[in-house]
Amino acid sequence: MDSASALKRFQVENNVQTVDPDQIYKYDAASHQSYLQTRPWTKDPHYFKHVKISAIALLKMVMHARSGGKLEVMGILNGKVDGSTMVVTDSFALPVEGTETRVNAAVEANEYMVDYMTMIKQVGRQENAIGWYHSHPGYGCWLSGIDVSTQLLNQQYQEPWLAIVVDPTRTISAGKVELGAFRTYPSGYKPPDEGPSEYQTIPISKIEDFGVHCKQYYPVEVSYFKSSLDTALLDKLWNKYWVNTLSSSPMFANRDYITGAINDLSEKLDLAETQLNHGGRVGSYFLPTEKKKEESQLAKINKDSIKVTLEQVTGMMSEVTKDLMFNYRT
Repeated sequence: MDSASALKRFQVENNVQTVDPDQIYKYDAASHQSYLQTRPWTKDPHYFKHVKISAIALLKMVMHARSGGKLEVMGILNGKVDGSTMVVTDSFALPVEGTETRVNAAVEANEYMVDYMTMIKQVGRQENAIGWYHSHPGYGCWLSGIDVSTQLLNQQYQEPWLAIVVDPTRTISAGKVELGAFRTYPSGYKPPDEGPSEYQTIPISKIEDFGVHCKQYYPVEVSYFKSSLDTALLDKLWNKYWVNTLSSSPMFANRDYITGAINDLSEKLDLAETQLNHGGRVGSYFLPTEKKKEESQLAKINKDSIKVTLEQVTGMMSEVTKDLMFNYRT
């Protein structure tokens, strides 16, 4: 696969749009200040509906998230706003200490962020900090209770502000970027009953945290773009790392995650079996009711198992294809 084919595949799989770089990066400081004074988001809790992320910013976020391994990492999003759309033109990592369950910016990280934003202004880059990103290695793209509190606080004092969550582990297994963008609702706001959002696999150890806070924020539609400069940079990166890319195997790199996912499915099956054997129902998570058509626990387990199976089948097909390509003898 040549570099052009690889970049085209990346663009198709992640819905990357090629745009005029002079337009997407153009920044009008006076217009931005006027926009901030009107504060349109205060009149509509769903005001920000879209976010456009540059291919380079996306790549930097994923690489940073992957470098953290099982630990959460955190960074800042740079960019601008265009009406109800937030545009992420760049991102940079923050020197924070994370754990396997949470990440918080310390004093040193805040000082680093201020210094960084000051320095980029000195070299003519006018974009502002418009949000933050952090990783959820292996357990999906959503906001925990701590994430909700962090985002809500930032929306009160640093608007416009966006939260992005990247799952580097599932990105490797799925073969495409697992990313979600979110905005929290203001304090005291009661969102309408919008029904369940798109289903995603949540480990059993995280279900409670996910369920308690899932109605305190809403997802923002994500799309990606690349400028001509992004294309040149991606081309150089592919030329340097194409061997590593083709020789890597998600099945081996992610074997701990795969084992954990299967164990999680087993625990969910045991829990569902226990509830069914007792002939009872604990919460809407286990059995559907006539009044509220919710998926049963068994249906969710079935979806999770299909997802894991498809990822493994895809990984095996990739390995077989590469073996045929590089070991073929005439």
